[in-house]
Amino acid sequence: METQGLNHWADITVVAIYFILVLAVGLWSLCRPNRGTVKGYFLAGRNMKWFPVGASLFSSNIGSEHFVGLAGSGAISGISNIMYEWIGMPLVICLGWIFLPVYISAGVYTMPEYMEKRFGGKRIRVYLSCLSLVLYIVTKLAVSIYAGGLFIKLALAWNMYISVTGLLLITGLYTILGLAAVMYTDTLQTIVMTVGALVLCIIGFNRVGGYQALKYKYMEAMPSLRANNTTCGEPRADAFHIFRDPINSDNPWPGLMIQTSLGCLWYWCCDQVIVQRTLAANNLTHAKAGSILAGYLKFLPLFLMIFPGMISRVLFPDVIACVDPAECEKYCENAVGCSNIAYLKLVLELLPVGLRGLLMAVMLSAIMSSLTSIFNSASTLFTMDLWRRMRPVAQERELLIVGRFCVLLLCGVSILWIPLVKSSQGGQLFNYINAVQGYLGAPITSLFVMAVFWKRMNENGAFWGIAVGHACGVIRMAVDFSYPAPECGEEESRPSVLRYVHFTYFGAMSLIITCISIVIFSLISKAPTKDQVSITCSTL
Repeated sequence: METQGLNHWADITVVAIYFILVLAVGLWSLCRPNRGTVKGYFLAGRNMKWFPVGASLFSSNIGSEHFVGLAGSGAISGISNIMYEWIGMPLVICLGWIFLPVYISAGVYTMPEYMEKRFGGKRIRVYLSCLSLVLYIVTKLAVSIYAGGLFIKLALAWNMYISVTGLLLITGLYTILGLAAVMYTDTLQTIVMTVGALVLCIIGFNRVGGYQALKYKYMEAMPSLRANNTTCGEPRADAFHIFRDPINSDNPWPGLMIQTSLGCLWYWCCDQVIVQRTLAANNLTHAKAGSILAGYLKFLPLFLMIFPGMISRVLFPDVIACVDPAECEKYCENAVGCSNIAYLKLVLELLPVGLRGLLMAVMLSAIMSSLTSIFNSASTLFTMDLWRRMRPVAQERELLIVGRFCVLLLCGVSILWIPLVKSSQGGQLFNYINAVQGYLGAPITSLFVMAVFWKRMNENGAFWGIAVGHACGVIRMAVDFSYPAPECGEEESRPSVLRYVHFTYFGAMSLIITCISIVIFSLISKAPTKDQVSITCSTL
C-alpha cells in the first residue's frame, strides 16, 4: 500500500499556520531584556518560570527518537522500552533536588565548566566538551535530522536532502534567537504535541477495538511475504511484558533496569541539553517545580508513541513488519526494516483532513524542538568551553557570532553520519540511541556521581577514569558497527562479545570499570584542596 502524502490544501494550511505561530513566539521572545548578552542568549537571562522550564525539559527530551524510534520499537518488540521513559521520572527529580543545587552553587554555564571548578584542571573540561559535541552528533542531531527528513519526504514526496535542508533552515531561524526563544517555543510545542498525540492514540484504539483487541490483533499482525524461516515477521511472545528473560530476550530485565536508571542518570542530571533548561530558571524553586512537571509528563509516552506504534503494525502489517529486504526497500527505502515509519504511517493513513496536518506539525515540532535545544546547548559548549580557551580576549559579540556559526558546522557533520543511523541495530532507531548512549554515556554517570559525592576524587582520577571507561565503550561500539545483527533467517556470525553480552549489560560493566578506575587513579595522586570541594560537592 502506497502511503498517501500530505497533499490536501487544509493539511498544508494547518502546517503553515502552525509554523508561523512558532516563529511568532520566537520573535516575541526578542522583546525580552538582556537578549543581546551571553547570559541572555545561552541561559535566557536566568529568568524563566517553572512551566516553561518543565515544558522545555519534556519537549527537549521528546524528539524523533520517540515519534520515530520509540513508536518503531513498540511496533517491532512491544512495550519494554517504556522503562527508559518511566525511570526518567525519578531521575529528573534527582536533577532538581540533588545535582542542580551543586551546579548553581558552583555558578556555571556548562557541565564541563563545573568539572573544571570541581577539580581545577583544564583537560577534563576540554575532554568533556569535545565528548558532548560528539554525543550530540551521533545520538541526537543525526537522528533528528534523519527523522525530520524522512517525515517530510514521505509526506510531501520531496528528496531526502531537500527535506533536510528545509527543516534545518526553519529550525536554525529561531535557534539563533537564543535560549529564551527555544524555551518559549518548546512550551507551545509541548502543549500541541501532547494534545495531538493523545487524539491520535484515542482514534487508533477506536479503530482496533480497544486495548484487549490490540493485545490479540498485535500477536496476529504478520507480513504476508516472509522469509524461509517461518518465525520471521512474527511478533515477540513477550511483547506486552516489560520484564523479560535475563539471558535470551531483546531487553534482559536486569540490564534494562541498570541502563534505564544508573546508565541514563548522566542524561537527566549531567547532560548540557537538559541541565541548561533548569539553569535558566528564575530560582531553585522554579527549577524544582519544572522538574516535577517534566516528571509527570514522562508518564505519557506509552500512550503517545508505543501504543500508536503497535496499532500501526496491526493496521499495516505488510509495511511496518516487513522482513523481506526487497519489500522493505519498496516501502521505506531501508532494506533492514520499516518500523521507523510506524507513527508517520498511522498519521497519514488514519487521520482525517486537517487533523492529519496538525499531527504532522506535531511530529515536526518535536523534532525541531530537539534540534533547537541541542543546537543551543552545543553552541554553548563550543563557545564557552572551547572558543574562549582559544580566544581568551573574545568579546561578547564575537562569542555570540561563534555560537551561531557552530550550529552550521554541527549540521554538516551530522548529515554525514545519517547512513549509520539508518542501518544500525536492525533499523530500530531507539535501540541504536540506547546502545550508543550506553557505550559513551554510562562512564559520564560514574564521573559526575563520584564528583558530586566523593570529595577525595581528584582531577587525575576524573580524567583517567573516564578515559578508561570510554576506551572500552569505543571498542565495543566499533565492533557493534562492524558486525551488524544478522537478518532474520541468517546464521549468527558476530563475535561473542556481541552475541552474549547485551549492550545494557555492557553499560553496567562500563559503570563499574569507570568507578574502579576513578578510585585507583584518585588514591595514587594528591587529594583536592578544601576550596575545590567547598562549593562543588553535595552536602547530603
